Order: sequence, then C-alpha cells, then structure tokens
Amino acid sequence: MSSNWLRGLVCAVAALALAGCAKPAEVRPALWLVEGPGGQQAWLFGTIHALPRPVAWKSAKVAAALGQSDRLLLEVANIEDDAATAKAFAALAQSPGLPPLAQRVPTDQRAELDTALKADHFESGALDPYETWAAALMLQNAAMAAGDSNAANGIDRALVRCYAKPVEEFEGAPAQLAIFDRLPEAAQRALLEAAIARPGDDLASLRKLEQAWAHGDLATVDAETTADFLGNPELREALLTRRNDVWLARLVSELQQGAHPFVAVGLAHLAGEDGLPALLTRRGYKVTRLQ
Repeated sequence: MSSNWLRGLVCAVAALALAGCAKPAEVRPALWLVEGPGGQQAWLFGTIHALPRPVAWKSAKVAAALGQSDRLLLEVANIEDDAATAKAFAALAQSPGLPPLAQRVPTDQRAELDTALKADHFESGALDPYETWAAALMLQNAAMAAGDSNAANGIDRALVRCYAKPVEEFEGAPAQLAIFDRLPEAAQRALLEAAIARPGDDLASLRKLEQAWAHGDLATVDAETTADFLGNPELREALLTRRNDVWLARLVSELQQGAHPFVAVGLAHLAGEDGLPALLTRRGYKVTRLQ
C-alpha cells in the first residue's frame, strides 16, 4: 500500500514544482455546485493540505462561489493553530509498555525502518514510546518537510485567511487523530510499513497527484486513492468512506436548514463513487461541475 493519500490527511501532499517562476502558478482545482429541490445551494472544493510555495488558486468561479456562500466548512476549522494540533497529537500519541518500533515491522523491513529514521534525523529508539500510527505519521511528516512541503501554503489555510464569514468544521484535529488512534494494531502497522517503503516511487506518485489536484483530475486521484488502500479495506473504511458518510449527513443537515456552505476538503474525499459529489447525487441533489 502506498502512503501518499494518507500523508495528505494529517501531514501534507506536496504540490506543483514551481521553481524559477516569477509569480505563483495558476491552478484550477475541482469545484462543484450542489443544488437541492427547495433552492438549497452548496459548493464543493477540492483542497491540498501543503505546497512548496503559494499558487494562484482563487479563480473567478471560486471567488464567486465564496462570495455567495454564508459559511466555510473545512475538515479542521482552526487549521492554522499548530499548537492546538500538536497538543491533540501529544494527548493520543504515546502509551506505556509498547514494544520497540523495530519489532512492529516485518523482519525484512527493519533495515528500511532504520534508514528512514536516520534520514529523518530520529535517534535510535526515539519513536519507541509512540503508538504505531503516531510513529508512522511522524515519519511521513518529517519526510514531507524534507521535501519542501509547507503546510503554510496549504489551500485550506489560504481559505481561512481570506474568508470573512463563519468558519465551521466536520471534525477538528482531535477527532481526526482519534480516527488513527482507534485503528487496530494491524492497520496501524500497515501505515508504518507504507511510511518507510519505496521513497522513490512515493516521490513519483506525489508528483502525479500534484498535477491531478492542480487540474481537478478526479480519475487520477480516484485511481491513486484506490491503489493506496488496495488490500486494506479496513483502512479505506476508517479513513475515507466512513468519514464521507458522516460528512454527508452533516452537509445535508446544513442544506435542509437553509445554509449555503462552501465545503473545502481534500480532493480524495470528492473523487469516485464514494466521494461527496456521487453521494449527494444519489441523495437526489443536482451536482454540477463548475471547474
């Protein structure tokens, strides 16, 4: 299982290589209009959580949708409060009596784990007190940071900075991290194995996803997401489909109450038959791709 979409959940997915550009490159992420039978309206916008540098993401269509909306609905509302996220992580990440991290990967992957720890400047044994999911995310985050991915350039943060109306959330950082914390140990170990495996392949796949996000290429995102979870349906349900179902219920409730939310979530949550556009269509809403 590759780890690219999983990195994007809490850490980052690196985006367009813009070296040498005099101004931010223009991108056109996916955008939909949702309409209900009673005149309800919402917008769905695919985000990416970290970029090497800023991009010009606010097209005229996105700006118009933001202007017509009455609230911004994100995965995490206080996305810019890194201290709060770190506190939430610290509250869940460690447990006493855990086996050394090296004993939590297959024997033939222990050399890869050692290489990953050294590459990310972790001393031997430094991650042993951490639960397996937490160690996996720490390794993923360190690898992304080493690759110049910067959450400060993420589109969800950019939206918060420019939006003057109320900002709400589907989950919040504590609830997101609790999803990982509740995973069975076998699923957590699958995350760890993905975090330390095939860095060259991961980089090529990340570049592919960067371009897919920038152009709203849902087919590629759906294919990559499916590949990420291939052979591990439990992870797919916990990290993607179950969350989408919960978000759908929240969004439908907002629409029924007359709200006009601009929904901005990671693009993987909007792709494929399990994505919010498809789920809303099956609930009888008219969903139109605008960009």
